[in-house]
Amino acid sequence: MRLKKGDKVYILKGKNRGKTSVIVRALPQISKVVVEGVSLCKKHVKPKKQGQKGQRVELPTPISSANVALVCNSCLKPTRVGYRLEGGRKIRFCKKCKTIAQ
Repeated sequence: MRLKKGDKVYILKGKNRGKTSVIVRALPQISKVVVEGVSLCKKHVKPKKQGQKGQRVELPTPISSANVALVCNSCLKPTRVGYRLEGGRKIRFCKKCKTIAQ
């Protein structure tokens, strides 16, 4: 999986198609990512103390990493990610404009 926490991504499929958001958490073992404000589900939370009200909280659920594309910082377009070695380090780069993806 070539996506990391903090990457800006474009949603390719699902009801939130076309949105751009940031990855909150990456789950490489199951090839999924949690994206901020996308694929929200409601969870009912019981009151913790007496006199406190219960509430419904919206939490983001994981979506497949195949359904998102990294947004390049320089060309600002959704793109695929490539790797190359520079100075003994593995660096991600944009496949469209060939610049380093941060």
